[in-house]
Amino acid sequence: MAYSSTDALRSVAAIEFSSIGRGYQAQDALLKAANVTLLLARTICSGKYLVVFAGLASDVEAALEAGEKEGGEAVIDTTYTANVHEAVAAALGQSVVLDSDHVGALGVVEGFCSAGILGAANLAAKAANVTLLRIHLAMAMGGKGLILMVGSMSDVESGVAVAAEEMRAKGMLVSAVVISNPSKELLYEYI
Repeated sequence: MAYSSTDALRSVAAIEFSSIGRGYQAQDALLKAANVTLLLARTICSGKYLVVFAGLASDVEAALEAGEKEGGEAVIDTTYTANVHEAVAAALGQSVVLDSDHVGALGVVEGFCSAGILGAANLAAKAANVTLLRIHLAMAMGGKGLILMVGSMSDVESGVAVAAEEMRAKGMLVSAVVISNPSKELLYEYI
């Protein structure tokens, strides 16, 4: 699914469940609770379920509350971000194409969960002049979340620091890496 409408992404939330069945049940409840747009809903590695949705702040908050209530003990992690940065949509949709001549550094933030990585990516985009290259949510990564960002060395260091701190505060940080002057081969699929 392509995420091109920034109007639909004024606020975004995600809920990660330890149970697929409870995930389906909670997804149904949150969609019935408010007028939100479903961005992603799927089983993810390790037998978990992930739901990502967007809309106006009040609708997203109501849907998140309903999803958390219905999910109960199966809720692993949630995130809610109001006024989401416009770069999040392109990075989620994996539609960012780089000009290879303008990459001073590559930043990677990896988390044990997918839900929290959305909020971390939003904070990085707002805190530093970085390009969010990709936001990977769980698939083919053992249920992890991953942010790739590029920009000048100082901006990438700032963006990675902010995103890493957000994941660290949740106890979900796996790694935070900054690579100076990444090789073109490393970025080949994004050029």
